Formats: sequence, C-alpha cells, structure tokens
Amino acid sequence: MTPRPVRAPGRIRTVDGIPLHLLTEGSGPPCILSGGLGMAWFDWDEVAALLAPHRTVIRFDRPGLGLSAPAPVPPTLIAEADRIAHVLDAVGHFGPATVVGHSLAGFHAEAFARLYPHRCAGLVLVDASIEEDPRPLLPRAVRTAWASGLATTLSAAGVPRALGPAARRLIGRASTVGSHPPHPWERAGYRTSRVLRACILENATYPYQAAELAALRPGHPLPAVPVAVLAAYDGGETARDLRWLERQRALAAELGGRCTVAAPAGHLVMADAPESVARAVLDLSPDPSRADR
Repeated sequence: MTPRPVRAPGRIRTVDGIPLHLLTEGSGPPCILSGGLGMAWFDWDEVAALLAPHRTVIRFDRPGLGLSAPAPVPPTLIAEADRIAHVLDAVGHFGPATVVGHSLAGFHAEAFARLYPHRCAGLVLVDASIEEDPRPLLPRAVRTAWASGLATTLSAAGVPRALGPAARRLIGRASTVGSHPPHPWERAGYRTSRVLRACILENATYPYQAAELAALRPGHPLPAVPVAVLAAYDGGETARDLRWLERQRALAAELGGRCTVAAPAGHLVMADAPESVARAVLDLSPDPSRADR
C-alpha cells in the first residue's frame, strides 16, 4: 500500500503576489523568525517549540525557499524588510512584533526595524552577517544575470536532484558543533531547481543588500526598542574566531544592544543552542506568566 503523503505544517498565503509558506504557532506577543541564506522554516523547529508557550511564533519561507514559490525578481534589502511587514499583515498581526534574524536575515530584520519603527517591539540578531564597508564590485544586474544563468545550467544538468540534499547536509555539518539528523522535509525542498536558484540569487545579492543597509542606517535610526545580538562560538581560539566575536560585540554596541555568546555553537545557532535563541527573545520583554521569572 502506498503511504499517504505527509501534509506540510502551516499554509500557503499570497504575499505581494507570491505564494509563501507561513506557519504560526503559540500565543502571546508576536515574534517573527527569519533564517539565513538558503534556510527553511524547519530550521527553527526547536526554537519555535521553546517560544510557543510564551509568544505567537511566526515563521515563513522567503521566495523560492522551503515551500514558497519563487519571486519574479532577485531579492533586495528593502523588499525583504517589506516582506516581513507584509507577512505579519497576512497572519493578522498589525502591531509591534519582535523580529529575529539569523545570518543574512539579520540585514532584513535590522532594515525592518529602521523602516517600520512603530511595528518593531524588539530586535534579535542571531550570528548576524556583518559588513563594515560593503562595496560591490560589479553592477547588480551583471551579477544577478550571471547567477541566474548558473542556476539554469546546474538545474538543466540535474544537479539539484542529484546533490541538493547532500550539499545541504554538508553545509549543516560544517555550520554546527552537534550531531543533527536530516529533517524529514529537507529532501523535498533541496532537490528542486526552485530552491537552488533562490540560494544562488541570495548569495549573489548579498553584497548589494549589505551596501543597502549601510546606506539606510544614517537616515533611518533604530526605534527605542531592546536589541540583542547573539554570537556563535564553537570554542576555537584562532584569530578569525576571536575577530568574529569582536565584530558581533561591535555590532551590538553600534545598535545600542547587548551581546551574548552562545557556546558551544556553530553558525546554525538555532540547531546547536535553541535555548540560547529562545532566551534572547524572552529576555527582551519577559512574560509575567513565565514560572521561571
């Protein structure tokens, strides 16, 4: 007997004309989670489980990732900040929300806070990307055209189906210190050309998004909300390891926030130290109902 397909959690909602996969859990003040380059909703599973008793947790897949449909144009910083606002609208949360951004999505979360100050209750940056002086070398159109062509070539060669899930697992192992089994939905997404194209385009537009944020900062101050920067530390003592912690602390100081270290943890902090991520969120605005307060 053929097993019935497992239904994905959440639902598909059209946001800015694109069918996006959204998932809402729990109750309480809203908190929206956005993962780094190429990440999917399920990367937040353990964090969401810890937050759901105290917060309404909103997860979503950016266009092309997870179970979301692709976007007609490459990503930009402003579009991603707007997308966070429109996802909150789509699930019926129009007031302030805590925004959590991991890695590349740290750019998006900070931009959201600056562009929608009245809708930001707090900002948590999880091992966020940092570029002190971003200067893209090529015109955006040239780099994105090259990236799109590469994605088309690799897809035509069958690379996503043959190597996509394995590549995702290798990246996961390189970015964690613990042992984490493959997620049941990992294969469904990462073997598709849709996800491959989204990952390549996010990587191609990274320097332009960093430059957009640098240009945005002077004219759009952060609102007076609590900011937490959570830095991953795997125990290494190389100059690169220590420099990364210094940069994370400098980012916290620039944003008027507090920097804490999640250890031992690799870049995928939500996998290695989900309790540290949840604590960073909950400590921004403690819930009176929490028994451990």
